[in-house]
Amino acid sequence: MLTRLADARSVLPGLLTLAACALYGIVFLLAESQAEVLGLVAGALVAVWLLARVDWAGRARISFATHPRTLQALSAAAVLAALAVFRGEHFPLLMLASVLFYTTACLGLTVQFGFAGVVNFAGAAFFGIGAYTAAVMVAHTPVPHLCVMILGGLASALVGSALILPVLRTRGHYAALVTIAFGILFRTFIEVNDVLGGPQGLQVKGMNLFGWDLNSPVAIGDQALSFYANYVVIAFGLAAAAFVVVRRLERSWLGLNLDAVRLDETVCAVFGIEVGRWKVVAFTVGNFLAGTAGAAYAQMVGFVAPNSFTFGDSLILVSIVILGGMGNPWGVALAAAIVIVLPEKLQALQEYRFLLYACLVIAILLFRPGGLLPRRTREYFPDWRPR
Repeated sequence: MLTRLADARSVLPGLLTLAACALYGIVFLLAESQAEVLGLVAGALVAVWLLARVDWAGRARISFATHPRTLQALSAAAVLAALAVFRGEHFPLLMLASVLFYTTACLGLTVQFGFAGVVNFAGAAFFGIGAYTAAVMVAHTPVPHLCVMILGGLASALVGSALILPVLRTRGHYAALVTIAFGILFRTFIEVNDVLGGPQGLQVKGMNLFGWDLNSPVAIGDQALSFYANYVVIAFGLAAAAFVVVRRLERSWLGLNLDAVRLDETVCAVFGIEVGRWKVVAFTVGNFLAGTAGAAYAQMVGFVAPNSFTFGDSLILVSIVILGGMGNPWGVALAAAIVIVLPEKLQALQEYRFLLYACLVIAILLFRPGGLLPRRTREYFPDWRPR
């Protein structure tokens, strides 16, 4: 009885956090005037300040780590609730699907940055490789669109394998410069390549799964759902699968090796852990997730162009990972919602969104280096107790 009561109390912070975030997100998307949006932003800042005084983020972090399956089910319920509220509206559902696709891509960066310590400032380039792969294959091959998503991830992982050698031979800011150079090179390549549409880009056909055209609205009785509801379902399934993979990777002996590589490469080499092998694993898995998300995202928006995969877009992905909490998959989803939705609702910030992202990253690094939901210290021996 006492154990059940303790479990109920431990899950409560995570439950309340998810419910509050879902409710706030729905209300925020329903807000239309700039005054309402600014009021909600101000209210959120005050609430965060008050909750920080009682270390609510720490309690929520422990709750998420202790009851992952329960809170995953509640996350699915929150997405279904948002679908029910915005069933016929395009913009909110487009935002929700975009947040989920970006969450998947940033989970890939979490494996690289947060688990293995592999620097990658070319996330948008690998996202774009998946998107362009989808554009070409959907237009010129009969490959099923579900396979196109997977092939987009494989293409990103394959191209990333050509970049892994210089990444392995460098460290710190030198490795960062290698990935930055690759991102610039990728954009230049697609701009001058007429086969890929050049600077004008390419149109991408909508996704079709087993005869189900996702670009067609869904009719349920007298209600007509926006066609973006279809992509929300696909995006949520993709994000959920990526989340499960990343969490299982983190909790396995593979994640243990990745953590060891991030903490001290020299000690790993001394104890026989092959640093290069585990960096390759992290880099490949992360790029695969980014490419898969890019392939699905391209089919949703229906168009890809070089301007969508710039170095600035890579910084957006990095800012999501840092803001959410380095190495914490739960924080990625929260940060993606903030970074993607906030500038869209605050129209005055559209031209200054990169300035907003920079200020967010600087503020997080100064006042909360661990992010909104810092990752817990790994327990190498969970059952050990001091004697």
